[in-house]
Amino acid sequence: MNSTTRAAQRLKLFSSALFNHKKTTLFRPAFTRSFANMAATTDVQNYKFNHSMIRVKDPKESVKFYEFLGMSLLKKLSFPEAKFDLYFLGYDAPGAVSAGANLWDREGLIELTHNYGTESDPNYKINNGNVEPHRGFGHTCISVDNLQAACQRLEDAGYKFQKKLSDGRMKHIAFALDPDGYWVEIIGRKPVEETEGVKETDLKTYRMNHTMLRVKDGEKSLKFYQEVMGMKLVRTHEAKEAGFNLYFLGYGDEKQNTADREGLLELTWNYGTEKDENFSYHNGNDQPQGFGHICVSVDNIEAACERLEGLKVNWKKRLTDGRMKNVAFVLDPDNYWIELVQNERFTGQANF
Repeated sequence: MNSTTRAAQRLKLFSSALFNHKKTTLFRPAFTRSFANMAATTDVQNYKFNHSMIRVKDPKESVKFYEFLGMSLLKKLSFPEAKFDLYFLGYDAPGAVSAGANLWDREGLIELTHNYGTESDPNYKINNGNVEPHRGFGHTCISVDNLQAACQRLEDAGYKFQKKLSDGRMKHIAFALDPDGYWVEIIGRKPVEETEGVKETDLKTYRMNHTMLRVKDGEKSLKFYQEVMGMKLVRTHEAKEAGFNLYFLGYGDEKQNTADREGLLELTWNYGTEKDENFSYHNGNDQPQGFGHICVSVDNIEAACERLEGLKVNWKKRLTDGRMKNVAFVLDPDNYWIELVQNERFTGQANF
């Protein structure tokens, strides 16, 4: 059985599980409008970069790690028929950007996918996206108040680092490793010189800042995420001597300081890859698997998909495909999966 067949079977099982999953309504009375009565329009200004999905071996260890970073487990969806669970984590302290909001009305969430049995399989290992020849997804990134104190806290707890602050020339960023070896970048929202002597860090101030994907053609990917997905380019970093550019995109106010944001997408383009016809990045869903997708929540799922159909996107799954009629998947220029889901704030109805 090849990887494409396996992926199709998993998507079919997921569709069946979601179709049969009992729906509940957990919303404020103000949001009681029927989706059927909404105008068939969509506005990209209402879109949110909701979450990034990664597969994990042992959910107990992974949830523990991300909770140690200050995140809260906001929701768990279980699909025993298909033998997997989904864990949605995000920042929910009173001062958090999305505090108290509905799950699909947030940005900067992490979705952990656990397939039953992997935790007891000694041979199971994820692809973290940073090892040749399967590079693609790079990392998620947490922005913190006091960088040195935040990193020291992780080190004192026994968590490993891909790069400590003291390693190399870049003293203003670190990369911690989660239990599966995914890279988690740690950046400070204050100048590193200002926080050098600070020993305390407040988890309630942390942000799930961005998700990084490597792209083959920077110009083509920028056009897709701006013109098709409706994101705004909020910052560009050109490292010409090192031969790469970083592009930060997101929804909302593009003038806001990027380190204070949640739910940004970082595209890394290494010069010259666009000229190599045989070059491609690993999308995380072909074997070996790891990263799964990013997800955008929209105001009107049907209208959003109609808009994308008109823009002639490549689909992994249309709304009308299979039994799962409330989720769609688009492919970006590098074949990364982008999930589209209804923001329940606009309907007052539960997705799952």
